[in-house]
Amino acid sequence: MSFNILEATKIKLNKEERKILRSVEKSWWHSVRGVKKEIQRYRGYARATVRKDKRVNIRMSEKDLVRFQKEAMEQGLPCQTLISSVLHKYVNGRLVDKAS
Repeated sequence: MSFNILEATKIKLNKEERKILRSVEKSWWHSVRGVKKEIQRYRGYARATVRKDKRVNIRMSEKDLVRFQKEAMEQGLPCQTLISSVLHKYVNGRLVDKAS
């Protein structure tokens, strides 16, 4: 009897995710040469991506600030983290309009 992770966890996968899972189950994936070096290289990329090394001061209306503070409290986040996240999503084209 084989163990089926999907049945055990009741995870729903989309078509692409099922395709990836099948490829893993069939052992189509192989480690790259120098995997430790590659891991370090990509770890460095990840750190550089999330590095917060610049400070910005902005002015906004009190009404907008109160709304940010309320939303941050509801999400359990610091207000500055929420504002940073919204700005990050906007500049990367991932901010979705609720009306859409």
